[in-house]
Amino acid sequence: MQPRIVLTPGEPAGIGPDLAVMVSHDPWPAELVVVADPVLLESRAQRLGLSLDLEVCDLAAPSRRHQPGSLRVLPEPLAQTAECGRLNPANSPCVLATLDRAVDGCLAGRFDAQVTGPVHKAVINDAGIAFTGHTEYLAARGGAAQVVMMLAIPGLRVALATTHLPLAEVSAAITRERLTRVLEVLIGELRARFGVARPRITVCGLNPHAGEGGHLGHEERDTIIPVLEALRSPGVALRGPVPADTAFLPERLAETDAVLAMYHDQGLPVLKHLGFGKAVNITLGLPFIRTSVDHGTALDLAGTGRADPGSLRAALGAAIALAGGDSVDGRLAARNRKRETRNGSP
Repeated sequence: MQPRIVLTPGEPAGIGPDLAVMVSHDPWPAELVVVADPVLLESRAQRLGLSLDLEVCDLAAPSRRHQPGSLRVLPEPLAQTAECGRLNPANSPCVLATLDRAVDGCLAGRFDAQVTGPVHKAVINDAGIAFTGHTEYLAARGGAAQVVMMLAIPGLRVALATTHLPLAEVSAAITRERLTRVLEVLIGELRARFGVARPRITVCGLNPHAGEGGHLGHEERDTIIPVLEALRSPGVALRGPVPADTAFLPERLAETDAVLAMYHDQGLPVLKHLGFGKAVNITLGLPFIRTSVDHGTALDLAGTGRADPGSLRAALGAAIALAGGDSVDGRLAARNRKRETRNGSP
């Protein structure tokens, strides 16, 4: 039996459908099932000049290994025909419907993991639907009390204490209770899913110089330090709070299994500088496996053939590895080596 991986392409006017068609031509040690409008996938394949055989998926049948150039599909028709690069709020409910079907299938055990393409938050909100992001939506749909957004490349994992919040709201969101839950999820998932028996986590401070002893902010003194002191144990090394401008020094990362950043743009610029297009977004704490790309909808690239499927390849590889209990880091590194060889890099 092959792992059955469900893929949602995301925003139909963006590059998600392009990427789904592109990766369909790769060999995968799993069955790929795409929840999407078949007309959209066929149209995008035609624009890209790629062949594509679609087959409606029977989830009651045994899974089977992916055949390059084909996709099994669960049809979810769009409300209106999608145009490359042109957002249409009328299709936003359909985008969320693909997520719902994928989540329901994961919760019912019909899928072994979910992989998501990029959605466009603004157009979903323009449709009158409150939506802050995949991570929060899937947590609510999956009934998860606490989830943690983590991006990974070979040699670096960055988890976030808060996700899609305006900067002005971050400080109030970092409470002792929330930070404790986030760290407990991160520690548990590093052990359960990544084979890290004794996690070493570098925790960033919120303020410059990690608060400078309270002179540049009180969050470290009042919140972060007490939480770290309470959670430290012989099996968990929690280092910090560390000033964010030194948290990513090579010598520090050599002794770190994951960095916990306090907010989205504190940690992710470093990771994306090192590995944009190769990173995987992994949601920790869900009752199912979910990985995603590290980029947005790139509306200007939709239908042009210039979109890079590297991050979706990495996300699929990570999902398959997690579903099979393999090493995610090893799978990421192997995929990136193949990618560099294809591109002519040494």
